Amino acid sequence: MRFPDGVEGQRFYEKRAPKHTPDWVRTAPIEMGRVGTLDFIVCDDRATLVWLAQLAALELHPSLSLADKPDKPTVIAFDLDPGAPATAVECAQVALTLRDLFAQFDLQCFAKHSGSKGIQVYVPLNDSVTYDDTKPYARAIARALEKSEPELVVSQQKKELRKGKVLVDWSQNDRAKTTVAVYSLRCRERPWASTPLTWDEVAELAGGGDPDSVKFEAAEVLARVEEHGDLFAPVLELTQDLPDSG
Repeated sequence: MRFPDGVEGQRFYEKRAPKHTPDWVRTAPIEMGRVGTLDFIVCDDRATLVWLAQLAALELHPSLSLADKPDKPTVIAFDLDPGAPATAVECAQVALTLRDLFAQFDLQCFAKHSGSKGIQVYVPLNDSVTYDDTKPYARAIARALEKSEPELVVSQQKKELRKGKVLVDWSQNDRAKTTVAVYSLRCRERPWASTPLTWDEVAELAGGGDPDSVKFEAAEVLARVEEHGDLFAPVLELTQDLPDSG
């Protein structure tokens, strides 16, 4: 997402690599249905990241797939979005429920703050599944949570249903969708970053903590990496099997 006039000016998504993209920037041609084949930027080195910053691409929203396997997501992602007056506190409660649910299948989950209002939970797979597997699975999980906790969870996007509840957005598990990258800056009232969280931090928040306690700016994120290492590294490395939705 580019902000050529600053965060208070016009913003726009740009999926297609610009015509002035340097030769040394890696791109990947991805078939995108009716719009045809788009050349996506593959940001896998520091130089490309700096170049994107020079384009004022302040938010980075990658696919859940790798460039050479666009039909095979590496994760299931749940975007937990609070409808006011619900906050990240309620999102943390739902995140813990997701963690405990997948633990029953001996699967690990990893949480990050979105850098905006909510929390996102990733279930690494790094297997041979397709979106035809993961999207209906994520939808089934979201609907099951809604059925078990109707006062807290909603699985539909309709705004009139979301007041005081947490939307478990399963629709991100789609070949055509992108989700804010871990460690990406967000263009909000302050430059928060989408930051990995420990489950202890999520549990403390769920118990009634300050929603702002899990929001971090860039310098704070760097300090956290120094202290904890890359909490999100297992999402790229851990291989897990998708359990039977039945």
